[in-house]
Amino acid sequence: MSTEEHDDATAAADGAVYQVGEVAERVRLSHRTVRYYDDQGLLSAARSAGNYRLYSESDIQRMLTIRRMKPLGFSLDEMRHVLAVLDRVDREGAQAPELELELRRAIDDVRERRDKLAEQMAGADDFLAALRARLP
Repeated sequence: MSTEEHDDATAAADGAVYQVGEVAERVRLSHRTVRYYDDQGLLSAARSAGNYRLYSESDIQRMLTIRRMKPLGFSLDEMRHVLAVLDRVDREGAQAPELELELRRAIDDVRERRDKLAEQMAGADDFLAALRARLP
């Protein structure tokens, strides 16, 4: 099932629908960012009769996942891959050996990215301390 098919199916199943502004507010991102991820195929809005983008609760959860990946430096292609793995796990469970392996790889990747960010934060803290030390 493609991302679009997944999102169409979940929009119908969830019942509640939200417009871009509501999604942006709930995920604390700009309207433009939500539309960008939709345009890139990471989300796939249903359309209203007036051609407004409509999102389900599942879409909002997906956007929150995307928002978590962005500061870790995931590219769009990497996001697509992780989202596809998560979609499969949601549908099939993680019992399939290849899905468990993919999920473990994603976990390891996120852990490495988090550790790199922690190193960068420590460097930034050191730099801040050096700058403050120059104040009278």
